[in-house]
Amino acid sequence: MDEHDRSSLHAAIEAIVIVAMEPVPVELLAQLLERPLSDIEAACEALAAEYRARHSGFELVEVAGGYRYQSVAELAPYVERFLLDEQRARLSGAALETLAIVAYKQPISRGQIASIRGVDPDGVLRTLTARGYIDAVGHDDGPGQAILYGTTSTFCEKLGIASLDDLPSIAEFIPDADVVEALEHGLRIEPPSESAPG
Repeated sequence: MDEHDRSSLHAAIEAIVIVAMEPVPVELLAQLLERPLSDIEAACEALAAEYRARHSGFELVEVAGGYRYQSVAELAPYVERFLLDEQRARLSGAALETLAIVAYKQPISRGQIASIRGVDPDGVLRTLTARGYIDAVGHDDGPGQAILYGTTSTFCEKLGIASLDDLPSIAEFIPDADVVEALEHGLRIEPPSESAPG
């Protein structure tokens, strides 16, 4: 195998393994790349040695019957710090608003959230689901059987509450009728009065 061929094989293995969610078996790599098993094994060993030799921050390791990339063990403290910092990232106002709607109205569909907020909640729902604060908890019985969302145990953990029963009553956040009336009166636009004919 010449240098160009070896380099192409290494690049192909890297491209496959880096996008894989699970360790990629050597047999599958051999099948995909149409190469003998021995060539794939040698290429994976050579790649792993190359990463070690240049003190790379990641390594190619054989686990669970296949190859995957992972960060090197010595750098775990930095990786952990990064992951913790990601978890502490603040939620946007839209995300907090949507999370409150889900918490108080659950189980609730995407369409119901959209009607309350007046905007498409898809991006925010993805963020909240990725953070582990909400999850699909069922399907609506109506047409289309929409996904229903609810909060998770992570949500309660982050708020420091034992259960949803510990959430403050929604009534605490609703202004009294006289406050609502005063606001409505203050926002009402009075038509200009017509001047008397002279």
